[in-house]
Amino acid sequence: MAKKPVYRPRPAAPRPAAGPRQRPQGPQKQELHAINDRIRATEVRLVGDNVEQGIYPIQQALRMADEQELDLVEISPNAEPPVCKILDYQKFLYQQKKHQKEQKAKAVKVVVKEIRFGPQTDDHDYNFKLKHAIGFLQEGAKVKAYVFFKGRSILFKEQGEVLLLRFANDLEEYGKVEQMPLLEGKRMIIMLSPKKK
Repeated sequence: MAKKPVYRPRPAAPRPAAGPRQRPQGPQKQELHAINDRIRATEVRLVGDNVEQGIYPIQQALRMADEQELDLVEISPNAEPPVCKILDYQKFLYQQKKHQKEQKAKAVKVVVKEIRFGPQTDDHDYNFKLKHAIGFLQEGAKVKAYVFFKGRSILFKEQGEVLLLRFANDLEEYGKVEQMPLLEGKRMIIMLSPKKK
C-alpha cells in the first residue's frame, strides 16, 4: 500500500527588512525674520541704539553683533540694502507677542444677544425678556430681537412689528435702534445697540 504524501507548508517569502519610517515632509516652521548666518545680503544697513548707523559688509555686522553677544536681525529685507538691527532676538519676539496680545485685548469684541418672541407674546413673558435685554445692553452687548412666525401666524406680521417697536421704545434709555423691524423669511428682526455712557 502506497504511503500518503505528508503535507508541508511552503516557507513564506522573506519580508523586506523594515527601515526607519519615512515621515511626510510638511512645511517647515519658518522664522519671522532672517537672523545671523541666514541673512543672504552681502552688505546691510545697520540701525538701532547700540551701533553707529550706516552700511556695513555682512561679516563686519555679524562680528559687531557677536561682540555684543546679540543677534543680527533683518527687519526690512526688501530695502536696498536690507535693514538690520543688533538685538536679543528671543526678547524681541517676546515683546512682539506681548504687543500683539495687548492689541487684541484693546480690540472691542461685539457680542450680540438674541431675544425671541412669538407674535402673541403675553405681558409676563414680554416683561421677562425686556428685563434680560436691559441687562444685555448695560453689559455693552447688542440685542437682536425677533418675532418668529410659525405657519399661518405670518398673517399677524403687523402685530409682530408693533411688538418690536414697543420693545425698542421701552429700551429707549438703554439702547438705540440700529435697524428698524425688518422681515427676513419667517422672522421680523430689530437690532439695538447699547448707548454710550
